[in-house]
Amino acid sequence: MRLYLASTSPARLATLRAAGVEPAVLPSLVDEDAAVAAAGPLTPSEMVLLLARAKAEAVTGQLVDAAPIDGFILGGDSAFELDGIVYGKPHRPEVARERWLLQRGRTGHLHSGHWLIDHRGGEIRRATGAVATAGVTFANDISDHEIDEYIGTGEPLQVAGAFTIDSLGAPFITAVDGDPHAVVGLSLSTLRSLFLEFDVSWPSLWNR
Repeated sequence: MRLYLASTSPARLATLRAAGVEPAVLPSLVDEDAAVAAAGPLTPSEMVLLLARAKAEAVTGQLVDAAPIDGFILGGDSAFELDGIVYGKPHRPEVARERWLLQRGRTGHLHSGHWLIDHRGGEIRRATGAVATAGVTFANDISDHEIDEYIGTGEPLQVAGAFTIDSLGAPFITAVDGDPHAVVGLSLSTLRSLFLEFDVSWPSLWNR
C-alpha cells in the first residue's frame, strides 16, 4: 500500500519514516492565505482541516514515475493557538521573539489537520479527515538569552507557533497533553484511525 505525502515538512516525513512508512513526497504548492481568506471565518480546527484537504487535493493530478498516483494521499496542516489567537509560522526573528515572550510559562494548543484521499487505481474514490489537538506547556524559567539563542538558530521561523518538540525547541517544553506526534504536525494514532475507515491496517503501510 503506497502513501503519498502532500507536504514538504521534514518533521512529517521523519515521523512517518520512524513509524516504518516511506512515503512518496509531493509538494502541494497551495496558497494557504488565499484558501483561508476565501473560506471566511474559521475555527483553528476548521482552518487546519481545510488546508490539509486543499494540499491533498492539489496533488491528485500529479504523475509519479510517469504514472498516476496509485494509493493514498495525505495532506496535513498545523496551527498553534494561544488565548484564542492562531499563530502560524513567524518567518521573521522579531515576530518569533514576541511570541516566545508571550507563551513562556503558559499553555497553548497545537492543532494538526489530516486529510486522506483514497486514490487507489489512479482515481479519487473517497476521502476523510480529522484534527488532532494537543496542549503544549512551556517552561516558565526560559531566559531572554535562551530565547534569542534559539531564534538565532533559525529553526522557529518556519514552524507553526515558532517551536518544535522534536528538535532544538524540545528542552523548553515541560508537558504535552495529548498525542505528542500531533505537536510535530502528524498524529500517527489519528492517521491509523483514518486508514481503518478504508479497512486498511497500519502494518500494510510498512515499507521500510
